[in-house]
Amino acid sequence: MSSSASSSALLGRPVTYETADFVVVAADGTTSGLAFRRVAGHRRPTWPDPAVPQQLHHDVMVDDLAAATAAVLALGAVALPGDHVFADPAGHPFCLIPRPGWAPPVGD
Repeated sequence: MSSSASSSALLGRPVTYETADFVVVAADGTTSGLAFRRVAGHRRPTWPDPAVPQQLHHDVMVDDLAAATAAVLALGAVALPGDHVFADPAGHPFCLIPRPGWAPPVGD
């Protein structure tokens, strides 16, 4: 699965714009979202090894760490060292973090 499709599925937002080298994942076509640009010659980050540093890092709040872990692995993520640390299919690291009590649940 592509990195943008995985991000779309993980965030529960559709791909609202896509060209051969650019993708936007957002609530709809008129709101801000996350943009992903494909890069020729991309080198996978080797984080935490600094040989090829990470280019971005997202913390994704989830209500159920076990269910979210299963979901990101099914979407093509790879577990990295650390608690709930993963790499997306392009190698970008991200973390799943438990939703704090003050934040509304995902479904709200």
